[in-house]
Amino acid sequence: MPWSVAPWRPGRDWPLAAEPGTLRLRWRALAEAEGERREALFGPTRARTTRSSVAPLPGRTTATVRLARDPGPCPEPVRVLDGPFDARWLLPDHRILDTARPELWRAHGPHSRYLLETGPGGPPLLATALLPTGRNPYGRARPVRPLHRGPDPADPNLAPGLLPYLAEELGLPVSAEDVFAWIVCAAVPGAGGCEVPLPRRAGEWEAGVAWGTAALALLAPLDGARPRLPGGRRPYVRAPLVPVAAGEEGPYPVAYDAESESLLVGGGRIAPVPPGAWEVTCGGVQLVEAWVARRAAVGAPGTLEGLAPGEWPQERTRELLELITVLALLAEAEASRPEVAGPVLGEAELRAAGVLPVPAAARRPGPVLAVREEGPEGQSALW
Repeated sequence: MPWSVAPWRPGRDWPLAAEPGTLRLRWRALAEAEGERREALFGPTRARTTRSSVAPLPGRTTATVRLARDPGPCPEPVRVLDGPFDARWLLPDHRILDTARPELWRAHGPHSRYLLETGPGGPPLLATALLPTGRNPYGRARPVRPLHRGPDPADPNLAPGLLPYLAEELGLPVSAEDVFAWIVCAAVPGAGGCEVPLPRRAGEWEAGVAWGTAALALLAPLDGARPRLPGGRRPYVRAPLVPVAAGEEGPYPVAYDAESESLLVGGGRIAPVPPGAWEVTCGGVQLVEAWVARRAAVGAPGTLEGLAPGEWPQERTRELLELITVLALLAEAEASRPEVAGPVLGEAELRAAGVLPVPAAARRPGPVLAVREEGPEGQSALW
């Protein structure tokens, strides 16, 4: 996957939130403030102030007038992945984001999927169908690798010649989606990042692709399907998730009772939660606990980050149940992950076949002409 995109640098935290209603509340507060107060709420940086003139993000219809003059209506929040297993909402307004990687927005489409390396202390790779920020609150941020070089799935982000070469070697039809699934299954940590062995045996390839495809249905569903555990094993709220007296751990401390397989959040309880879901870590950080902590954290009074729900919203509980379900199913699947035990294709063979070295053009996004774009202050973008 030769084309990669560096992680975003939003420059401020308030354009991201767990619920879209919070973002609309923050935007209203920004729009109602004036002059120096608006600038202070905004949080100026070298890259962005309320006087910055910026083109909108590709594919988004947002105001382009300088924020100091008129913020305009609230942009419609969009769902993004802002860390491992952490789906959040974003205000997709380029005026409030320092570096939002427009090339990634330009290439995004209904068939888009992405790979993200997570670093040590967790799974080597994660996949998502959401537009990813590439940020990792539990470790080093790493580049985002799209499956396609544009919104057209006919332009895969793979080394030219790789698909026909694999098809010939394996004696099987091979698609870009097959390679993506294989990577999800077979990637292992290496000195310079994830390494992906390519098997010579068709049986190993088919088993790995099947496993990776099933994992992608959990990690990066394209149809919006919500995974479910079998009846009797599904997690339910046994006691409402309400705050407790604030202590060092805040109003929603998290604990796990292994004997009853219960997740304790604040004064509430969710069960059953299998140990496999609770034990998932990323960067050495316990994932479920960190997921709750990010949502329970509230910014300082008088800031836009400080505008957040006073209580635990019901929608947040639903998302927590979904997270537990996905982690539980992935933990179960891990036991059946196939290994590459046979011979593999080597670098010399890939070079002899012309797959390597990857040409420079393949390390760039593909041409995208179908996305209408506008310049700053309503100007037309020329291509």
